[in-house]
Amino acid sequence: MSAAARGPRVTCALIAVCCAVFLAGPVSGLAPGYGSGDALAAAQGAYFARWGVIPARLADGTPGALATPLTALFVHGNWLHLLGNMLFLYVFGAMTEERLGRLRFTLFYLGAGYTALAAYAIAHAGSGQPLVGASGAISAVLGAFLVLFPKARVTSLFPFLFFLPLRFPARVVLVFWIALQWLAATGIGRGSPAVAYLAHLVGFATGFLYAWGRIRRPPGTARRFGAPGAIRRRGPRVKDPAAATEGDSQP
Repeated sequence: MSAAARGPRVTCALIAVCCAVFLAGPVSGLAPGYGSGDALAAAQGAYFARWGVIPARLADGTPGALATPLTALFVHGNWLHLLGNMLFLYVFGAMTEERLGRLRFTLFYLGAGYTALAAYAIAHAGSGQPLVGASGAISAVLGAFLVLFPKARVTSLFPFLFFLPLRFPARVVLVFWIALQWLAATGIGRGSPAVAYLAHLVGFATGFLYAWGRIRRPPGTARRFGAPGAIRRRGPRVKDPAAATEGDSQP
């Protein structure tokens, strides 16, 4: 049975872990052991402080802080944050996993996500506010997707077009998305300061450059994306029935 026939197991496993972590934690509101009211709010704050990235601690070399850019990839700030990220991970991650292969995709996802969150922490070394979410890693998947499937088309909903479902080339949607991230990160747009746009940009650039480097190997070097053979000339058609998530949040 081929890898494609078995499905995107790594992508589905990542989604399952993120959902399980969220449901078991205090943020979902479904775990009665955390109490309610002030007790629940205190539990949520402690939860983010323990598993999220706190730039000041990372910069100071606090014991255990080096692991937080990895653990933070599986922690989300609210239901919308989780569902938006998981939707984008499934839509773009499944095809990217098929092309890269499971082991390479796993290492790519974790490595790019770690890099994105660490870069944000370095740029905001004095901040004591926790940073959580998989958006840095998912941004890397989007960057790789743009290189690997330049002719794919996706169905997207844009608020300024009255949420009409319209089909666009994936490269148009993703370039539009990265342009918005850049505008927000540089302060030109109206991005909320609670969204780590720099982590999105670093993740996207990491994924784009990684995939570009893989397909730009010197002549005679084997391309090892999934099954042997040349890169597909025509990308599959995929659907994205929801609008883009805002990304990593700082509770």
